[in-house]
Amino acid sequence: MEIRFTKRELDIMGALWTQGPSTVGEVREALEDDLAYNTVLTMLKIMEGKGYVSRSPEGRAHRYTAEVERHAAGRSALGRVTAQLFGGSPEELLLHLVDSGLDPDALRRMRDLLDQRLRDMEDDQ
Repeated sequence: MEIRFTKRELDIMGALWTQGPSTVGEVREALEDDLAYNTVLTMLKIMEGKGYVSRSPEGRAHRYTAEVERHAAGRSALGRVTAQLFGGSPEELLLHLVDSGLDPDALRRMRDLLDQRLRDMEDDQ
């Protein structure tokens, strides 16, 4: 399933991923932008219709829960970026990231993570 969040939806999902299930007021407080309560409520209802969030009653309010995992959203977004900006080449994406000014320690950590991922893949075979 391809996941496409608008900027505002991504902000709201970020709040839910960080805080866990939240009321409209709690989501509103977690956002950087000062949005009206009704704006956040409307966005959450739209997102519920898309299947991105679910809600459960809690007294007079509702608690909204993320139904899309952060990892799945990241994978979908990264796939689009790779396809659109790097001709579908993960190698080009990686080279661009490496050339973006990472410090040597960050590069070493990335290399170690890649080496570990390769070992894990070889162990699974």
